[in-house]
Amino acid sequence: MPVRALFPTLFYEGQIDDDALIAELEQSALQLAQDDRAGRAWSRANGYRGYTSYASLNDLPARDPAFATLKRKLDRHVAAFAEELQLDLGGRRLRLDSLWVNVMQRHATHSGHIHPHSAISGTFYVAVPPGSGALKLEDPRLPLLMAAPLRPDTFVYAEPAQGSVFLWESWLRHEVMPSDAKEPRISISFNYS
Repeated sequence: MPVRALFPTLFYEGQIDDDALIAELEQSALQLAQDDRAGRAWSRANGYRGYTSYASLNDLPARDPAFATLKRKLDRHVAAFAEELQLDLGGRRLRLDSLWVNVMQRHATHSGHIHPHSAISGTFYVAVPPGSGALKLEDPRLPLLMAAPLRPDTFVYAEPAQGSVFLWESWLRHEVMPSDAKEPRISISFNYS
């Protein structure tokens, strides 16, 4: 009896190999973590172990040429992923609508969540010291499985490396596993709509 896959969930794993850009982004991220008082206050108030500019800065590509360069590179990755997803964009392109820095300290985690009001979300990894923790992706059918037994791929763990670009559709629930790294893990997350 033939079996076919319906409604697959695609996950994009790309790479940006640009050591000079990565070094610039790392320096900029660490500087933001020092200078952005509103971001530090939000991180503290929300139990974020480390720093995020998620709720404080929304203009990083205009503010810093390194982020503008990253945006141009991400645009190409997102366009390739959108094509693979066969999204009907009516001749238009997805555009970056938010981008933020994460500097996660040891034992930092980010609980399961989705990215509403976006089509594609992702993360670019700037610094990934050993023990940083994986990105955990959840089978989107999980809330609907009712009495079905778990499958071996109910949760998938994607291990990043420096320069990794991970992309997924924004409705895909995901979380950042706890870091056991001694140095901060630095990433840049973003949404396209």
